[in-house]
Amino acid sequence: MPLLITSHKTPVGTLNLLADDQILIGANLSTVSAFKAGRDVKIVKSIPVISDLISDYFDGDLTALNGIQVRQPGAAFSQAAWKAMRKIAPGKTFSYSDLAAKAGSPAAVRAAGSACANNAIMLVVPCHRVVKTGGALGNYAYGVDKKQWLLSHEGFL
Repeated sequence: MPLLITSHKTPVGTLNLLADDQILIGANLSTVSAFKAGRDVKIVKSIPVISDLISDYFDGDLTALNGIQVRQPGAAFSQAAWKAMRKIAPGKTFSYSDLAAKAGSPAAVRAAGSACANNAIMLVVPCHRVVKTGGALGNYAYGVDKKQWLLSHEGFL
């Protein structure tokens, strides 16, 4: 079965999605070619369930993303960090230090930052909810303005 690719216009830009059946394996605001799918792909108007839940999120149902299954390759610590990110509720944030602790290695603050930077499923694995100790927004691959918009949308800012 081919991987499914679709794009959605959102308030933060065009969100590209890559799915293996009902499992989201990529989400970005850059380009479809950035996915480097490595196998047959099919461009579709929408991906069943996933596209609807993304739309619901932008329409105000901030918990809709929780209904999307995800999978991405990565080392054990990154997997633990991504799992911990999915537990950060909309309107809440973790510091990189909090994320390291929740992922099982309190001293691995830099590794927590790397897990955010290497997250291939932006928005749904909500790296935008990870901020610096003290509350400064920190970096974001797609620009701090987009991170700020997402956190405002979720009621944090």
